[in-house]
Amino acid sequence: MKTRPPAPATLGRQPCCTPAQACDGGLTPFPAGSQAAGSCCAPAPGPCSCGDGDLSGLPQADCSADTPCCGGPPPPAASSWERPGYAVCPFVLDFLSIPADPGANPTANPVPRIATRLGWRDHLGTVLTRCGIGRNSYAVAPGLYALGRPDPDSPVLVTANSKLTFDALRRDMDGQSAWLLVLDTRGVNVWCAAGKQLFSTREVALRVLSTGLARVVRHRTLILPQLSATGVKARDLRRACGFSAEFGPVRSADLPAFLKSGNEAEPAMRRVTFTLAERLVLVPVEIYLLKKPLAWGLAAIVLLAGFGSWGFSWAALMQRGVNASLALAAGVLAGCALVPALLPWLPGRAFALKGVAAGGLAAVAVLGLWWGRAGLGEGMGLLCLLLTVASYTGMNFTGSTPYTSPSGVEKEMRRAMPFQAAGLILAIIFWLASAFAAS
Repeated sequence: MKTRPPAPATLGRQPCCTPAQACDGGLTPFPAGSQAAGSCCAPAPGPCSCGDGDLSGLPQADCSADTPCCGGPPPPAASSWERPGYAVCPFVLDFLSIPADPGANPTANPVPRIATRLGWRDHLGTVLTRCGIGRNSYAVAPGLYALGRPDPDSPVLVTANSKLTFDALRRDMDGQSAWLLVLDTRGVNVWCAAGKQLFSTREVALRVLSTGLARVVRHRTLILPQLSATGVKARDLRRACGFSAEFGPVRSADLPAFLKSGNEAEPAMRRVTFTLAERLVLVPVEIYLLKKPLAWGLAAIVLLAGFGSWGFSWAALMQRGVNASLALAAGVLAGCALVPALLPWLPGRAFALKGVAAGGLAAVAVLGLWWGRAGLGEGMGLLCLLLTVASYTGMNFTGSTPYTSPSGVEKEMRRAMPFQAAGLILAIIFWLASAFAAS
């Protein structure tokens, strides 16, 4: 739920005559002293009423809220589902009522029916999240949602409450009718949530029971994403909530074909891919997550670049600082951009080694920019810095690919990080020593 925005001012009543003019054609003026005094307003069609009360004694301006003025229609009325301080989310079209639980809540339970077409807010949120902005809080409320016009025999799709996942699923299900059971995965996507035991047997069963799903559908089958299989045990789920689990395809785009074929998945639907587009979409957030280490690194460079055997020099600060900053930036781009872009072609299986290879390519590209202005010692320090940063940032992708397992990630990190630490120490020694060894 979000704070309700104010109604556009252009939809308000507009005066159709000046105070000096008489209201004709059956129109009556607003009462004296009101904000619209002197304007014309069509008379109310009859006594004003609100529920069981009679508002016929109120002034015309107060009881004609539903009567359009001659200057234009009145602002849209607030949704009947809104509450003070809250408004219905933009992706909610309306609400469906399901049978109430006599033992818990004697009133009908509303189920939000959501749009399958993404709006500009959804696209903007996707761009910001892909860049790492607001990433940890980009989530929807867990619970039961409706896609299209589902009935008691419609399928139940289970997913995470990450807004990116939620949007992808409802977009790919355009033209379909289904129930959508959203789990509380703390805004984490399906695959990562399953690995963190957030997309779990317990959470699925809890959400089935808390939403009263058994009163909504006649069948007892849940369709779960294939990538959630590591966190859900189908046998335990059946015992916990009475619903059995079927694992759907890897990608939500294949769900319509999967449902049409009677929940039969083609081999391609079971295969995890990691195409160039799927790899490059990870680049902005990887760079954003390095903002604090980059800030500390640049601060250290600025602080130390001007000092040497000459004492302190602004000229040295500019030259050595620019060289070191360029090496740091090249290392980050090599690890965060070149590694995912060239992943299938970089040598070795370890991502740390792939980062070194990508760093070597970046070093060839930028070597000429600093080598003529830097001596051998400074150049060696900058080269060590570039390769070390590229190796470390390239290793970040071990947790974002289908190439590795959790145990493989831990094993690679234990092996690679001591060498990366040694490379950083060598970079600092070469760089500082070159300044104090200069005559």
